[in-house]
Amino acid sequence: MRNANLALVCSAMMLSGGAVLSAESAGTPQSGPTAVAAVQPLGASAVKGTVRFTQLEHGVEIDADIAGLAPGLHGFHIHEFGDCSAADGSSAGGHFNPDGKPHGGPDSAAAHAGDYGNLEADANGHAVLKLVSHRITLDQGPSGVIGRSVIVHGKADDLTSQPAGNAGPRIGCAVIMLQGGTTLPITKK
Repeated sequence: MRNANLALVCSAMMLSGGAVLSAESAGTPQSGPTAVAAVQPLGASAVKGTVRFTQLEHGVEIDADIAGLAPGLHGFHIHEFGDCSAADGSSAGGHFNPDGKPHGGPDSAAAHAGDYGNLEADANGHAVLKLVSHRITLDQGPSGVIGRSVIVHGKADDLTSQPAGNAGPRIGCAVIMLQGGTTLPITKK
């Protein structure tokens, strides 16, 4: 039964291109805070959903469930500011990149801390993604994402184009909020 459950977790963590990011979360207990981002549409899109973040002993589990997408791939990133006020999402700033690295995919050796590749929407416009990141923390420290934003893009992230993967317009946005605590969005100074 455990092998069947692990296979299901690994299947859920596959990205387009077939790379398994991490199977660590299978059976790993929560060891810290949790956060949630309630994705709302930008512009004329119909994108809605939830991204949950759970601090594990060795990384942060990211669990996205997004609807209202066109079928296919959509760039999925954490952006530097927790501001979704602009109709085009530009108020969220660029990709979260505290280490000044080039853009890449979630399993690239060098990539932004906020680079999480693509959501793959099915024929009904629904996408789920579950992975573990070792690049972020659930706080407001140097690698912290609390108070920053999640952005869903209209096109696929090509995982190589600089500075942001040529992922097209921003169609969904949410501020990452700490559960059970006060979160002050990180804003442009």
